Order: sequence, then structure tokens, then C-alpha cells
Amino acid sequence: MSGLYSFPVAGATFGKFCGGNLGGEHESCVEFAEIPGAAAAYVLQDTKSEGQGRELRFTGAELDQFALGWARQRGLAL
Repeated sequence: MSGLYSFPVAGATFGKFCGGNLGGEHESCVEFAEIPGAAAAYVLQDTKSEGQGRELRFTGAELDQFALGWARQRGLAL
């Protein structure tokens, strides 16, 4: 899918996933949401102050390949 960055994320419902540096202004968190109005498209954002405003966007297929590859590389069972 081309043009993932042309879709606005206003109104997206983000889930927050945290870990690592627990607490404080430098909490290690990412926010993840489905992009409204785009079919099988997702956005990942950094919540730390130095990462605010930066995001990555993926199609569902790209995200699936990443998740499966990452899990295999880490020896995790699905």
C-alpha cells in the first residue's frame, strides 16, 4: 500500500505498551493503533520526549512479517 503517511491518525485509538525504564519522564513506551480510514494499516509512536512526533507506519502484512521474524529471532513461541 502506498501513501500510508497521507492518512491522518486523528481519532485513532492507541494502546500503550511500556517496559524497561519504569516510571518518570523517560518511560520506555510505544503507542500503537490502527490508522482510521486505511485498510489494514497501523502506526507506531514513541512516547518519550525526544521521540515525540516521530512515527512509523506499516501495512498489516509488513507488521505480521516483522512480528513473526522478531519472535523467531528471540526464540519466542507463538
